[in-house]
Amino acid sequence: MGFFSRIEARARKIDSLLCIGLDPHPQELPIQSAQAAAEHCLRLIEASAHVALAYKPNSAFFEAFGPQGMEALRRVIRSVPEGIPVILDAKRGDVASTSQAYARACYEVLGAQAVTVNPYLGYDAIAPFLADPERGVFLLCRTSNPGAADLQELMVIQDIGLPVSQAMPLYEQVAMLAQAWAQADNLGLVVGATQPQALARVRTRAPSLWILAPGIGPQRGDLQAALRAGLRADGLGLLLPVSREISRAADPRQAAERLRAEINRARANRRHARSDVAEDAGPPGLTPPFAGEVSRLADSLLESGCVRFAVGKDDWFLLKAGARSPVYIDLRRLVSYPVLLERVAAAYVRLLGNLRFDRLAALPYAALPIATAICLQGGWPMVYPRKEAKAYGTRADVEGAFTPGERVVLVDDLATTGGSKFEAINKLNQAGLQVQDVVVLIDRQSGAGEALQVAGYKLHAVFTLSELLDHWQDHGLLTAGQAKIIREFLQSQG
Repeated sequence: MGFFSRIEARARKIDSLLCIGLDPHPQELPIQSAQAAAEHCLRLIEASAHVALAYKPNSAFFEAFGPQGMEALRRVIRSVPEGIPVILDAKRGDVASTSQAYARACYEVLGAQAVTVNPYLGYDAIAPFLADPERGVFLLCRTSNPGAADLQELMVIQDIGLPVSQAMPLYEQVAMLAQAWAQADNLGLVVGATQPQALARVRTRAPSLWILAPGIGPQRGDLQAALRAGLRADGLGLLLPVSREISRAADPRQAAERLRAEINRARANRRHARSDVAEDAGPPGLTPPFAGEVSRLADSLLESGCVRFAVGKDDWFLLKAGARSPVYIDLRRLVSYPVLLERVAAAYVRLLGNLRFDRLAALPYAALPIATAICLQGGWPMVYPRKEAKAYGTRADVEGAFTPGERVVLVDDLATTGGSKFEAINKLNQAGLQVQDVVVLIDRQSGAGEALQVAGYKLHAVFTLSELLDHWQDHGLLTAGQAKIIREFLQSQG
């Protein structure tokens, strides 16, 4: 089981996102000794283990006491009850051979299950910490210290030749790289809770990753704002470290319980707020801050000719399923519009961030370029079931590298009746792959969702055709007469 699968399981079990910081500040110790530092932390562990999603000891406070301090740190880590992850806040990162030694020290010698790592040296410096899927890494992304912007907000362009308009802050580039590097369910990010706007941008760039968000409490981080910006749609994905507010409380146990309750109330308020605005939030999986981009994406589908309307009944389009339709959706045209294809892929990535899977499975042919663009953004591996049997070479029915038993999400351009989805699912199942979810850009609402649900699968769509019709009519891109004809057609298909 990957590190973050265990984090998620514990979060659900104890209903907590609270991470207890074990930071024995000198002013909190009765005497300046490694023994006093250890005893300080042991008292906090005893008081808070029932509500702690994880513990985060800060290595520096122990290193300051020399060899005895390191032994005290080892003792503290090993005293944490089994099943509670320990994240060593050590901010390691060096050339590969040195990082290998650091990883052994953090994991094998000290006994931590995860460690904070500096990304500045690149992937080869991070890889040794990721080698064991059961050990986790939190990569520094946008930190909460006052000078963080000196480097982390420098504007960068990924490739020479791209327009300046595509520049992004360095920390967003780190988030995108982390999403691509997160292949074994053991890579997360560190983003300060004091920067909710940055937290929201990172969540957009890395929709599925867990984020360690320090700064709540004395650093003046706004809990409500941090949760709004950083939580995933499932209400998880955010670890909130708190240290001094618990360690300096008269009753640390009571303080820890109060903080967990505050976090959970804020999570509940967020869920209720999302429900209240759901009708205004755009398609499922896309939250209100992205409604503007959703609107532009919908308009671009018309401008590019990916969606066309019949002029009269004689001009209705013949669909693959055999029916004739007053609207035709041709998403194969996306390959001729690379910028639009990139935006479409980003919408899928947002939707996929709420799902659990090992790789994507693209349904030939229209979904192949779409899924490729998605995987390039999300860093996910891809396979695809062949449309026709292969009579040479490996004679594989499913192309790409995979391991039987893995879970895949089936990706297609649109959903009509669901027939082609079942054909693809059958081939994937025969190859030993598990399918639970199907993701499309547009659901034509012609029975696919219902058919898939009956068979035990769930359809997820960036848009439903009804939502698009409402948008286009509201913006004057579709006449009331055209919209009426198409809606009547959809009702007849339902």
